[in-house]
Amino acid sequence: MPEKTDSPPDRLSLDPRSDYYDEALLSRGVGIKFNGQEKTSVIEYSISEGWIRVAAGRSLDRYGQPMTIKLKGKVEPYFENPSAELGGEGATSEE
Repeated sequence: MPEKTDSPPDRLSLDPRSDYYDEALLSRGVGIKFNGQEKTSVIEYSISEGWIRVAAGRSLDRYGQPMTIKLKGKVEPYFENPSAELGGEGATSEE
């Protein structure tokens, strides 16, 4: 049996209405590096298509959801907290 890798999915969203929303993964904390810079306001991302969706200021659409902008570039997601399944109790954090 091959070893399990602990990597985020190809696409993930913070919006519960999205098909790509996964509460279990989000509870572990997912960080995003976009073009080498840490981004904290990412609402959705896709690795294979090379884009992230971020909030456009404080603007809201007519349904009360934040207006978003799609930015294209290199997307590198990572988990902030180690998985309990992979023996992450003694893992150290990078700083």
